[in-house]
Amino acid sequence: MRRGEWAEDPETLLRIANHEIIADSTLRSVGVSGSAIHDRCRPGGPWERVLPGIIHLKNGRLTDHQRSVAALMYSGETAVLTGHAALREYGFDTAGYEAHILLPAEQRIQSKGFVLVERTRRMPDHVGRRGLRCAPLVRAVLDAARRCTTLDATRALIAQVVQRGAVTVPQLSEELEAGSGRGSAFPRKVLREVAANVHSVPEVHARKLWLRSGLPEMVFNRDVVDAHGRFVARPDGWIDEVAMAWEIDSLAWHLSPADYKRTLERRTRMQGLGIIVLATAPSALRDSPDRVLTELVRHFELARSRPRPNVRVVIPDEESGITAATPSLARERVVHPVD
Repeated sequence: MRRGEWAEDPETLLRIANHEIIADSTLRSVGVSGSAIHDRCRPGGPWERVLPGIIHLKNGRLTDHQRSVAALMYSGETAVLTGHAALREYGFDTAGYEAHILLPAEQRIQSKGFVLVERTRRMPDHVGRRGLRCAPLVRAVLDAARRCTTLDATRALIAQVVQRGAVTVPQLSEELEAGSGRGSAFPRKVLREVAANVHSVPEVHARKLWLRSGLPEMVFNRDVVDAHGRFVARPDGWIDEVAMAWEIDSLAWHLSPADYKRTLERRTRMQGLGIIVLATAPSALRDSPDRVLTELVRHFELARSRPRPNVRVVIPDEESGITAATPSLARERVVHPVD
């Protein structure tokens, strides 16, 4: 590009940039002088220096994807995106976090601005996601989980990837053991919970409440079938002794009319077969646990007072890498045989 040509056609620079992000060295290589870069990056100017040596060819807030582009450009060819930033590129909802970068241990690039640099001796092979070098999903999940500051945040993070079927609990456990022990306490606890097949933060709180209740064994997220082996539902909680289902009506997972319709249809099928169903809002688990506990016991007594319907719960020895909730139940694939 001839010197000055970029000024006559500003779109030229946008065409060679990556989502409006470009390196200072690239600008100089196409004839943009250092003084021109400096002038345009002054406060209120048309460009913005977002990291050392990295320019945004507009002056405005960067998107999360642009921050990841800039972070990789700043960190060099060996850098790999991980943590929440990589999870965004895999399609998960993790907006607003720093751009977390992995670099080989011998490199000395420092964290800067929105870039969090982590040096490691376990550099993963990268995966291309939306044009960016990303850590494999299982590594990205645990790198994000290690930096969660609360147990519930860790639960929500791990639950969403397991619930979507993107990774399995054994894969996460293997990666956790292979990596650093730093920040592993929360992920380790959550993996034990998810191994019990509890899929969301409200279900975790529900399980804790059941443990307080003194009621018989409850399993979570297991298929219930009728006398002919036909699928009926997969309730959040199930007490097989009396054929009682516990449903946690979390709006976070049922925002669409179609989801709501399926919830009603599932509940109707269960009640039509004589299954006692308790529906609980997540907010009640948090705000009124004693009232929920009373309702749980009352519904159990109601279920125990009527003849048990001819339904059964199927508990595989292993389901997508997740073991059964209770060892004694895991030994029997069918907990309640049909006559």
